[in-house]
Amino acid sequence: MPTIAARTRSTLKPLVRRYGAFVGSIVRVATEAPHIVVTYDDGPEPGGTDRVLASLAKHEASATFFILLSRARRYRSLVEDVVSAGHEIALHGLDHRRLTAFSASEVRRRTSDAKAELEDLSGRGIHWFRPPYGAQSLGTWRATRSVGLAPVLWGPTTWDWKDIPQSERVDSALRGAAPGAILLAHDGQASTDDGAFDGPPPHLDRGELADLVLDAYAARGLTGRSLGDALAVGTPVREARFSR
Repeated sequence: MPTIAARTRSTLKPLVRRYGAFVGSIVRVATEAPHIVVTYDDGPEPGGTDRVLASLAKHEASATFFILLSRARRYRSLVEDVVSAGHEIALHGLDHRRLTAFSASEVRRRTSDAKAELEDLSGRGIHWFRPPYGAQSLGTWRATRSVGLAPVLWGPTTWDWKDIPQSERVDSALRGAAPGAILLAHDGQASTDDGAFDGPPPHLDRGELADLVLDAYAARGLTGRSLGDALAVGTPVREARFSR
């Protein structure tokens, strides 16, 4: 006999498919502008964030930084550097633990507190949220929305958590690259201090990777833009993507 949880998921699936545009996360931007949304997770981090910022400046690109509060507390000056450079601040979490490990009420409390503190640290309003590992349930999604944050997922990714050649990372970033696509990249890597257990960080120069990816996008006529900048001339596309 199916469990209660299994029966609940079976009941929800048709509703999610039907109303995904209303209950979903932002997965891309519908736009005619040659903009690709560039996002960075897991920072700030010395040696990563600063090099990414230099690359973005060189390419006259903007980006959205999904910041971990646990790291913002340690590297407040880097948060200030992101803001001073004109980029967008968003929330990646109080730390990097999976939200699906918590109750919806605990997710609401943690996310609300983290949003308020990051707004104080950055001096900016926070509108976007990316759940660690992209892991969310309908309950955690509702908890996130209840504190005024819109969940944001992604399309292309740089695979910059893997120990692979830079050329493979660029190839990955190009798959699915198109106007309005949302790129997942990282300006750091969460550690056990952030509640993550993802092993040692890969060997790479994050600034060099940003240069290579932005050059490859430019060759396709695409310019890196923050989510807010892209939405200024486009509209969000939402899909219901939930974890078990």
